[in-house]
Amino acid sequence: VQLQASGGGLVQPGGSLRLSCAALGSIFSGNVMGWYRQAPGKQRELIARILNNGSPIYANSMKGRFTISRDNAKNTVYLQMNSLKPEDTANYYCYLLMRGLEYWGQGTLVTVSS
Repeated sequence: VQLQASGGGLVQPGGSLRLSCAALGSIFSGNVMGWYRQAPGKQRELIARILNNGSPIYANSMKGRFTISRDNAKNTVYLQMNSLKPEDTANYYCYLLMRGLEYWGQGTLVTVSS
């Protein structure tokens, strides 16, 4: 199983980005996908997870500007990020929990700067 994330880049404050992460390989239903991020010098933190039925679970601090969604037919999870702030600058990692095993993507860098 591999997770391939894309969509990161440089964006101005107040801008938006949409991250995508495709899970490749033998993907079984009933899994949980999600996004985490890690800023320089900080611990990795949860943004949101989304169940196989599409139900999202957000970290309290991430509610409002971030929207997670998924396309089960494509085994892909998305993260729509709006009103971005400089403090959102981080490496964003996608996550898959499947049959008790955790998988992580390679990270995609989001830089919010003018």
